[in-house]
Amino acid sequence: MKKLLVAVVLLVTTMMSAQKGSILLGGNVGFGSEKIGDDKYENFEFSPKVGYQFTDKWTLGVEGSVLNYKESGSKREEAYRVGAFTRYSVPLSDLFSFYTDLGVGYQERSIDKTKGVYASLTPALFINMKNGFGLNFNIGGIGYDNLSGKGIAREQRFGFNFGQSVNFGISKNFGL
Repeated sequence: MKKLLVAVVLLVTTMMSAQKGSILLGGNVGFGSEKIGDDKYENFEFSPKVGYQFTDKWTLGVEGSVLNYKESGSKREEAYRVGAFTRYSVPLSDLFSFYTDLGVGYQERSIDKTKGVYASLTPALFINMKNGFGLNFNIGGIGYDNLSGKGIAREQRFGFNFGQSVNFGISKNFGL
């Protein structure tokens, strides 16, 4: 029993939850490949975030995203996003936290030279692993896109995709 108590105390003290005055560094990496008959589709996405946690529950920061998409027989498309995000976190225990990210920003696609804005609201679960490292899980969210370009019809999208996708990410909190 004494060993278990010591192990629990050591585990809790080494697991640094996000705290006021810390820097959040995180993001997602994704890859997809699909083949239908002779057609092949591939995509790769990298989405980093950097934020400052100014209270125990609120973080404000910048986010970005780079997406490469290739369909057989066509040009490679690239899409970029850069914006700001705010995160509200609710600790459920020393190990788990629930959070919601609200992101807004600018986006651009290379293949049709469209530009515009985006907004997203994503609830997620954070699992605190060790020394401020954690895993982030979400199963979708709410998104809005508005894109337009010279000679291109305006695209406006609103999406609600809870349960239709699963995303995993990693993050690290650095105390100041």
